[in-house]
Amino acid sequence: MNLNRVFSHMQGKMTKSPLKAVSPVQILHGNINPPACHFTHDVPAMVFSSGGFTGNLFHEFNEVIIPLFITSQHFWYKRILKQLSAYNAINPAEDGSVHCFPGAVIGLKYHDNLALNTSDILGGYSMSDFKHFLRKSYSLKITTASEIEHPKPHRLIISSLDKFAQVVNSCSVMVGAHGAGLANSVLLPAGAVMVQVVPLGLDWASAAYYGDPARKMGVQYLEYKIEAEESSLFDLYGRDHPIIADPQSIHLKGCDVARAVYLDGEDMKINLVRFREILVQARKLLGNPTSFK
Repeated sequence: MNLNRVFSHMQGKMTKSPLKAVSPVQILHGNINPPACHFTHDVPAMVFSSGGFTGNLFHEFNEVIIPLFITSQHFWYKRILKQLSAYNAINPAEDGSVHCFPGAVIGLKYHDNLALNTSDILGGYSMSDFKHFLRKSYSLKITTASEIEHPKPHRLIISSLDKFAQVVNSCSVMVGAHGAGLANSVLLPAGAVMVQVVPLGLDWASAAYYGDPARKMGVQYLEYKIEAEESSLFDLYGRDHPIIADPQSIHLKGCDVARAVYLDGEDMKINLVRFREILVQARKLLGNPTSFK
């Protein structure tokens, strides 16, 4: 079996470019004459690929870590609190070695964006259980936002993909523009608020990838949708250009076209007066109606 084919369709996310990073692996089973084993293991194998998804926090959580949690929990749930498995990862492509196992699971289960379907997983685990797993893995102490003691809400501005697990876990409000950095929301305590700055033309993606998953994992969600004048595209194309007036028509031209325009080609200048209203709402959601200073 060639893993290029196994992972060629993961909710429509994988393209030819990520596939180039996936090494082919042959899975031999049944009435065959296999090559001699270089290594013989007494536990089942789990075969998966991270090719194409590492280096991006959203995709690492969405296509690798959460699916690993879903797929592996019925084998060694007590052990995943350490590193998902008590056994070392193996990459036969490095030395061409042959490994023999009594059984194997090929590929990972995937439910939805940053999500677990409780009814589809043995034991009924949920995103709350996954967040508990992360708290154990990173030794995070805060479970709910009410445990955070600050004279003012502790706010974190996400501007990079750095993993600050302890810092994120100590925040009651997290603010960030649409992008992989918002995947840090899986580390927020329950009841915290995530504020997403939604660029022009990315309403659907913002909700599907971050807004809806945040609510399902017990994080309160607010969004600040920029107006046309706050987008750098407005200065380039003007109010009447389809890129400004009709983003849907650009999306209909294909994902690559829309990505080049609204993700790669867009910067934002936020109206701080309007944005302050969102921060006041965040404060109220935390149970303190006092305005931000």
